[in-house]
Amino acid sequence: MRFWDASALVPLFIAETGTAHAEGWLREDPHVVVWTLTRVELLSVLARRRRQEHGTAGTLSAARTELLSTWGRWSEVAAIEPVRAQAERIVERHPLRAADALQIGAAIVAAAGDPATLEFVTFDARQADAAEHEGFRVLRQAAV
Repeated sequence: MRFWDASALVPLFIAETGTAHAEGWLREDPHVVVWTLTRVELLSVLARRRRQEHGTAGTLSAARTELLSTWGRWSEVAAIEPVRAQAERIVERHPLRAADALQIGAAIVAAAGDPATLEFVTFDARQADAAEHEGFRVLRQAAV
């Protein structure tokens, strides 16, 4: 079981540099755990790219459909209060944006307070460093 940040999930739906890494990790362990608001982050990425990248509407529409159908197969952390409490602590310790702190907070909740029991998948270097300091084993895209 692995907790997946939005940055590592996007390449599962849109071909990017990290797609091969993400697909390989998903094949190794198909049990995906996500933060409840990650879905909004992913839909935002797809909508923004559709607006900015002309000629990709069909591909991005298909990616959106695939995301929405896949979402139901994943385990979702929806406990707002404990996640918020963790994120409030995390922003004091690490130089993260709120969304990234919430992701780590959700992963801590998913791990029942023991980060060593859950792998954290992210392609965000700053978030990866913070997650490691919190005790997670982090799977990250190799520096290019």
